[in-house]
Amino acid sequence: MAKALIALEDGSLYEGIGFGAEGATVGEVVFTTSMTGYQETLTDPSYHRQIIVSTATQIGNVGTNGDDPESARIWAAGFVVRALSPIVSNYRARESLSDYLKNQSVVGITEVETRALVRKLRTGGVMRGVIAHGEAADDSEALIAMARAWPGMDNLDLAKEVTCAVPYAWDERLDPAWYPTLNRNPARADDFGSDARPHIVAYDFGIKRNILRHLVDRGCRVTVVPATTTAAETLAFAPDGIFLSNGPGDPAAVTYAIEAIRELAGKVPMFGICLGHQLLGLALGGETHKLLFGHRGANQPVIDPGTGAVSITVHNHGFAVSAGTLPDDVIVSRVNLNDDCIEGLRCDRLNLFSVQYHPEAAPGPHDALGLFDEFMSLVAARTAQSSAS
Repeated sequence: MAKALIALEDGSLYEGIGFGAEGATVGEVVFTTSMTGYQETLTDPSYHRQIIVSTATQIGNVGTNGDDPESARIWAAGFVVRALSPIVSNYRARESLSDYLKNQSVVGITEVETRALVRKLRTGGVMRGVIAHGEAADDSEALIAMARAWPGMDNLDLAKEVTCAVPYAWDERLDPAWYPTLNRNPARADDFGSDARPHIVAYDFGIKRNILRHLVDRGCRVTVVPATTTAAETLAFAPDGIFLSNGPGDPAAVTYAIEAIRELAGKVPMFGICLGHQLLGLALGGETHKLLFGHRGANQPVIDPGTGAVSITVHNHGFAVSAGTLPDDVIVSRVNLNDDCIEGLRCDRLNLFSVQYHPEAAPGPHDALGLFDEFMSLVAARTAQSSAS
């Protein structure tokens, strides 16, 4: 196994052993505290242009398979682990993690002192960096210069790079073996005739497949549209609800989506998560800011200030809606218990809400699955009102 190196913009170097593809890749170096689900993490478009450092001590023991990816490819710029499992021991595995990365030209590095690296990122914040494997790792000064030359995430619109090219219909449902608790949900796809099913238009800013499965499983017809879709084009689909997806980059740079959301607000029920939450906050008149090291992982505690209920939730974001910048009728519905970051918004007047985290739980706990039901309740109420009139 060849030498590998991580070079940060501050001149720090972390040596290790390479796996996956050889070469050098620049990106924003971030860390995730998730213990499982590395394949879902790597294929989450929200990680586009980011080099992921895993705080879990050993990665790769369950290999990779064809069922778990959250998109058609790996979006992460690189993967950093403390110890790469030498064996694959899961019956679902079809390929090792190293081969999975190699076949998609993604650089990995193991045998890194990830504790020291994560402590640096927690103290100094996420940094621009380069991950290099093979001959590319020989010139450390060139790698540091490469990291410093990269502009970083600020003012970077990445939604256009990860979105779909044209609208498409999605009809795949959840695997009931993995989501048995949803059997109690009164709104199931089988409960609707083909003409009665509510139509949801989902904006793809980097959407994950499990989000779409949750919508279909709750009885929806789903049309996925590109990030650049205008409000008029969306309304031409005659939606009963609009979903705003997760995605990468700086939300303030996605000006076309902010404009579309502002025009659509109040027309039909709307639900946003992650980047969709931030874009909704901007469309409502708020501001966003970059966090020091962001929230990434499946163990973030979030509280509902109204009820005091706490959920353990899945996060992947480096930006947040700024407190004190929103109109009076926009309610802060969730707050992070670690740093008081805004994690949810609601505006009853406009029939919309959003959360900063990932309720689809792929991977992660199922505490927030009920948010999809909340969205369905808004859609059902709007549909009933339209039928009555």
